[in-house]
Amino acid sequence: MIFSGTGAIVVDQFSGGAITHLGVALTWGLIVMVLIYTFGDLSGAHLNPAVSIGFTVAGRFPLRELPPYLIAQVTGALAASETIHLLFPKNSLLGATLPAGSCLQSFILEFLLTLILMIVILNVSHGAKEKGITAGIAIGATIALEALFAGPICGASMNPFRSLAPALVSGHLEHLWIYLTAPLLGALVAVPLFGLLRHDVPGS
Repeated sequence: MIFSGTGAIVVDQFSGGAITHLGVALTWGLIVMVLIYTFGDLSGAHLNPAVSIGFTVAGRFPLRELPPYLIAQVTGALAASETIHLLFPKNSLLGATLPAGSCLQSFILEFLLTLILMIVILNVSHGAKEKGITAGIAIGATIALEALFAGPICGASMNPFRSLAPALVSGHLEHLWIYLTAPLLGALVAVPLFGLLRHDVPGS
């Protein structure tokens, strides 16, 4: 996921905008959708540590399995960013997420984007079989949508390790705290909020 998403950003810069912002947003949404359908039945397609931690808090993911998943996620993210750096050594950011405006603006955006994403994931990841079949489309579309409108302002990370890896490899750590804390808080707040939203729904 990190290889495709940040790779699209770097290639867009390298090619003078051939991919476009729309193309970058669609790349993020499409790669998530593809990975969900490819690995969903094997591992649950846990691509985002904020979502994995949110699932653990919600009681849908066993705590004992969380550490190896987090290790796999951060290892994959770092390997992806190192590969992008190897392919494009002159690129200074490697797809790192940086606020275009104030830190507070990006913090609030990342919090809200991840909260919305987490609610979508919580809702489509259980229930009717038909809902499960379309889960990849719903989650991928949410990521593409949020990247499309919020990407130019905050980077639309929604994933701590998506921001951590290019920041570490490129050395741009100055705003990393936003992207480590805001998505995690958004995912955690989404869990009780989703419970309130589903409280009066029969069969929930």
